[in-house]
Amino acid sequence: MTTKLLCLATLIPSLLVAPLFAQSDWPGYGRDAFGQRHSPLTQINTTNVKRLKPAWQYGVKPLTPETAPGANGIAATEAVPIMVNGILYAPTLDHTIVALNPETGQELWKYQLGRTGAPLRGVSYWGGDKEHPASILAGTSDGKLIELNAKTGKLVPGFGNEGVVNLKQGVSDKYPDAPYHMSSPGTIYRNSIITGAQGKEDEPGGPDMDVRSWDLRDGKLNWTFHTIPHPGEAGYETWPPDYWKTAGSPANWGAGTMDEQRGLIFLPIGQPAAQYYGGARHGSNLYSSSIVALDANTGKVRWSFQLTHHDVWDYDAEAAPTLMDITRNGKKIPVVVAVSKPGLMFFLDRETGKSIYGVEERPVPQSDIPGEELSPTQPFPLKPPPLTRHGMTADEVFKGEPEHEKFCKDLVEKIGGIHSYGSYTPYSSKEIREIFPGQQGGPNYGGVSVDPSLGYVVLNTRNVAGMGREDKRPEGDAVAYRRFSPLGGGTTNARFWDPSNALPCQQPPWAELMAVNANTGDVAWRIPLGTSDKMEAAGIHNTGAFGQGGPITTSGGLTFIAGTNDARFRAFETKTGKLLWETKLNTEGHTNPMTYMGKNGKQYVVIVSTGLNAFALE
Repeated sequence: MTTKLLCLATLIPSLLVAPLFAQSDWPGYGRDAFGQRHSPLTQINTTNVKRLKPAWQYGVKPLTPETAPGANGIAATEAVPIMVNGILYAPTLDHTIVALNPETGQELWKYQLGRTGAPLRGVSYWGGDKEHPASILAGTSDGKLIELNAKTGKLVPGFGNEGVVNLKQGVSDKYPDAPYHMSSPGTIYRNSIITGAQGKEDEPGGPDMDVRSWDLRDGKLNWTFHTIPHPGEAGYETWPPDYWKTAGSPANWGAGTMDEQRGLIFLPIGQPAAQYYGGARHGSNLYSSSIVALDANTGKVRWSFQLTHHDVWDYDAEAAPTLMDITRNGKKIPVVVAVSKPGLMFFLDRETGKSIYGVEERPVPQSDIPGEELSPTQPFPLKPPPLTRHGMTADEVFKGEPEHEKFCKDLVEKIGGIHSYGSYTPYSSKEIREIFPGQQGGPNYGGVSVDPSLGYVVLNTRNVAGMGREDKRPEGDAVAYRRFSPLGGGTTNARFWDPSNALPCQQPPWAELMAVNANTGDVAWRIPLGTSDKMEAAGIHNTGAFGQGGPITTSGGLTFIAGTNDARFRAFETKTGKLLWETKLNTEGHTNPMTYMGKNGKQYVVIVSTGLNAFALE
């Protein structure tokens, strides 16, 4: 924020305080209701970002062999803090929700959850009204939704039962002990909060994964949307009859975005169960692995777009759909940017769900598993091209660093060679296959960020294959075929890599950062994201590194991202992809960063590892 703007705000507060106040905050998971993950702040920019230094930390555990990247120690959290009205709010690994001074990290209040886990990806803020205080909404690991007074951290007694709504009631009655919780922050719409859930994914059966809207003033239910259509609802015929009664999934576990002017909420819906075998659920299985636009006042479906038909790859839609405007032939078009785990990016008309750049259904390989009936085609955008690897040949097995080359050669011999047949290769009952991308996807919940001035959509992807075979299970198993891992551990989620160091067994890049020009559908630039110390020592550079979490952009021309298991936090020039700054964290930054302006006139950038790490210009 410039001195000139500060002076203007002092002279004309009635005109400028509100916009400047909005600039200073990061009030939601994706910053704004559109989920653009873009800040208009410019204090930290391409010319001075190299001077970025640690400002404060909160709850960060010291780096030890137990907490080092890849160790079986303290995990990094997926939470994105929020900053509203001069207070920073975040869940922690210590089973607390905290309010912090955003300039110092000093604790203002702390809500103890006891043995219950804190919200996985963050909390939501509601500004309240004349009768109700501003509040923090958080979903807990035991299936509760709590409302805390934003100033005091105390439960708001008028909400539900003394500040607590039992989300399991009405959906988990038949499965009281099954896992059920909110995985991402709820979406605020006027005086309501819209919540999804997460539960069982590896087999059918479990709580209903309904999307629901709750009144923020008293906690009463407004409406319900069924992720598996009930009789009489559109899409019911895409499942076996009455499948909704016991299926338990798909779930809306990713974050939603809101177009308040249109009264529409856009939700990513996850994969159906069982994840890798669909012989008991013939059909395309709406609304699984889809983007769904709902009327936020009623919960009625306005439109839906299925990213993967009859999903047997765990290609759930989990990244928040991002809203932006693009310009085509001189016309401004409001769109939803939807990115799928296979690295396919769709620009969908916000009103209709139709693809701006066109979609074609392309034939894909079919299954050899008895009872399985895959969709003969899958949807591909005409633009942009796939943004992650979709297959490999035997010639692409890793060569270079001797130790890892030997591991990969031995692995390929052990699994009987390379069996990878391009986009949507299914798992087989006859051979071990390498599926690109694997169950972690190219993109994941980190999603995308938008730079409105450039019209760029920035995202990171991973090139890591899933690996395995589908084996027949004994009578009585709820799933007829389950995935077998050649690396041991039975039906674990094996990947085509060395599990001791997370180095993939195909040629790099293993992860990339890129920008797509939304106005043309073309890739503007793409670069490897992340490093491997082992490969660097062998003279192999720019390999990319596996990890979770995504980017943010700023009007300072910067893209900030952690999202790699090399425990680095980096800043790039958004226009070109040039690396401008990096630092080492105590462990992997497993989520998206955020940024805000403090009351002291300093811009801070925060990334969560085991705790909060704040950076500012020295």
